[in-house]
Amino acid sequence: MLKKTVSILLSALILFSCFSLAASAKENKPYGFGDYDHVFIIGVDGAGAAFSQTETPCFDSIFADGAVRHNCATERITISAQNWGSILLGVPCDTHGLTNDICKYDERNTKDDSLGSIFRYTREQYPDAELVSFNNWSAINKGIIENDIGVKKINKDYDSLLTDTIVDYINAGNEPTLMFVQLDDVDHAAHTYGGFSDNYYQAIRTADGYIGRIYNALAENGLMENGLFIVVSDHGETNDGHGGNTVEESTAVVAVKGKSVNNMTLPEGTRNRDVAAIALHALGIEKPVHMFATVPYGLFGEEKGTDLSPAEPEENEDVCGYCGVIHSGFFDVIRGFFHKIALFFTQLFR
Repeated sequence: MLKKTVSILLSALILFSCFSLAASAKENKPYGFGDYDHVFIIGVDGAGAAFSQTETPCFDSIFADGAVRHNCATERITISAQNWGSILLGVPCDTHGLTNDICKYDERNTKDDSLGSIFRYTREQYPDAELVSFNNWSAINKGIIENDIGVKKINKDYDSLLTDTIVDYINAGNEPTLMFVQLDDVDHAAHTYGGFSDNYYQAIRTADGYIGRIYNALAENGLMENGLFIVVSDHGETNDGHGGNTVEESTAVVAVKGKSVNNMTLPEGTRNRDVAAIALHALGIEKPVHMFATVPYGLFGEEKGTDLSPAEPEENEDVCGYCGVIHSGFFDVIRGFFHKIALFFTQLFR
């Protein structure tokens, strides 16, 4: 009889714990989590910090009330596959192991790799979602984004043709939950003429125009009302190309615009791979425990233009570095404890 009573009490306690954790999670939902129906990521290969070094009226207008940092950190290997892999998978290049040759020649599928891209996690959360990836460099569609999860993939050899295709796709009434774009002409200009050349900066200005066209098409079709718009670069350039560890090569822009994004400079320490965490967070998808990417502190607030990000902690408070809230209450403290463990390993290998 005593054994049965203890068993019932333990079962009730476990059940109560589950409800308490669920309620706590709802009450302490981080700002921006699940606020968006659509995430649009525009990647500009080789752009580095160049959007701050020449005239970019479209970029400046779009992100005038957004969150921007022009000198975010790249991966230690400043090559495209290593960085696009990290941006889309949210882990360091040493973890995913992707290289240009691997991405060019090996198709990537879910059965081949336990590390998922943000497309995979979006598909798992939203089975019927429209997912699309437009790329100039086709290796991203072949070797980074999984080929067996129903992502619509479109490759074009020129950014102008790619942009035309994207605008036509949007104007046709398509409403993707997650859309990724990779523009490549900037990187091509750097390899051909040098990273500090007039041709390189002209390519940046041209890419700015493409970004403006894509954004305007999204806005005109009502997709920015609940859409998050991101621009990110994989690496920068020098006159001798990229792949090294100079400041120019190791610097990347990250810019974010949305209805609950605070008007701010993204915090120091933001990395280009953090785009993966930002995208999942906006769509209401809990990031996997293995993901190193994090949502930059203070990025989201409750109301546009109002800094309602979690307050700086008092001496006796502890803002969770993993989810951005102050854990209080017995069961929420337990949740916070596991977040601390996750954050420790995230920062250990970051």
